Amino acid sequence: MRLIELGGIGPGPFAGMMLADLGAEVVRIDRPGTDGSMDMRSHEVLLRGRRSLAVDLKQPAGVEIVLRLCASADAVFEGFRPGVAERLGLGPDDVRAQNPRVVYGRMTGWGQDGPMSERAGHDINYLAVAGALHPLIGPDNAPTPPLNMLGDFGGGGMLLAVGLLAGVLEARATGVGRVVDAAIVDGVALQTGMLHSMRNNGDWSGRRGANLFDGGSPFYASYVTSDGGWMAVGAVEPKFYERLVRTLGLKDELPVAEQWATERWGRAAALFRERFVTRTQAEWVEAFEGVDACVTPVIAPWDVLDGHGGIGARSYEDRGFPEPRPAPRFDGSVLPTPPPHESVGRDTRSLLEEAGYGAGEIERLLDSGAVVQA
Repeated sequence: MRLIELGGIGPGPFAGMMLADLGAEVVRIDRPGTDGSMDMRSHEVLLRGRRSLAVDLKQPAGVEIVLRLCASADAVFEGFRPGVAERLGLGPDDVRAQNPRVVYGRMTGWGQDGPMSERAGHDINYLAVAGALHPLIGPDNAPTPPLNMLGDFGGGGMLLAVGLLAGVLEARATGVGRVVDAAIVDGVALQTGMLHSMRNNGDWSGRRGANLFDGGSPFYASYVTSDGGWMAVGAVEPKFYERLVRTLGLKDELPVAEQWATERWGRAAALFRERFVTRTQAEWVEAFEGVDACVTPVIAPWDVLDGHGGIGARSYEDRGFPEPRPAPRFDGSVLPTPPPHESVGRDTRSLLEEAGYGAGEIERLLDSGAVVQA
């Protein structure tokens, strides 16, 4: 499977990383001179595993190069605002004129049409209007996003990757590609399915901070320890709750039969806070060792390689810093962590040669600035 990624930031590169991790050949079209930008530096992990062709898309020769590459691709994807790709001459119609089987993925915040399609936005805005930010409670009871993971990557990049895979499967069966409109706001809304089910069943109240997963329940929350660390508690089922209160020495004060008595949640939370703060995080890890109670330490991203229960070794590669391993896993094979991103335009010359450009043509393109070789 071969994909052409029209370089962007955030969710588009995340989709490209996922597909490259799983073995697809992904060629990233970068803008020359972006190596030193904050956008590029902040997404180096997301750029792993791809070859990079630095092209000036404002030059007709640069656009022609990309169209030639698209002629042999299974899919193309971009993360521009609606209409930008068309103005560049790289919209779906332009690409499919070269290759009717190509699947064209479009990564946006609000979608290709609708009342907000032309407006700017970021992760927090998509969460806000899709109904996902309201129940996320942070300091001072303010709606607080979980970094930019829920929108950009969960609702955006993963949705685009799944859409591209589905589109390629269909194109291989029918010989015709189609446009995949991957809007972050749609992906975020999709992730609220369980929340809506709970609300429909009467298991989620309209009051913020009073429900199972929004910090309202004392047995699904985090508690500070004496050394300033934190312990995460997810003892939802009664058997886990019983082991939790027993290990904390609170079995008599907090009977299992009263676990779901919401009017008692405030008292239970206070008792949990008082008990957890009496020991260090390490001491609580030791206390819960071998106790299947859904209690774990909260580990900082930069400490995951030394993390709890060997999870760091399973999920991360040590490259002098933690880098997440490819996922999911497949039996009978090991997916190595792909090579890191090195430089914009590293593969320009070799990719042009593979596309059929002669040595003289390549030199003229380099001299004109239409392409750049790192």
